[in-house]
Amino acid sequence: MIIVSGRIYVRAGSRDEFLLASREAITLARGTAGCRDFVVAADPLDSDRVNVYEEWESEEQLLAFRGEGPGDDVMSTIVRADVRRHEISSSGPA
Repeated sequence: MIIVSGRIYVRAGSRDEFLLASREAITLARGTAGCRDFVVAADPLDSDRVNVYEEWESEEQLLAFRGEGPGDDVMSTIVRADVRRHEISSSGPA
């Protein structure tokens, strides 16, 4: 299993624009084989921060979905990002 998680900082005042532009990718990802979860959400404390979480069955499925990566409409609002990919060998109930 692959987990992608982290935070994205966007231009001041552009978080809603970023979230709206992300909706299509979220919908597509959730309908893609191998996607267990895909979330892009507003941070409750920082008005210019977005939190991301993705869970994929395999790296191949993640890479097949990613293709060229985010579109210019989304990329133009990003100031900086700290997003990491984690390879998980096992998991169970919390």
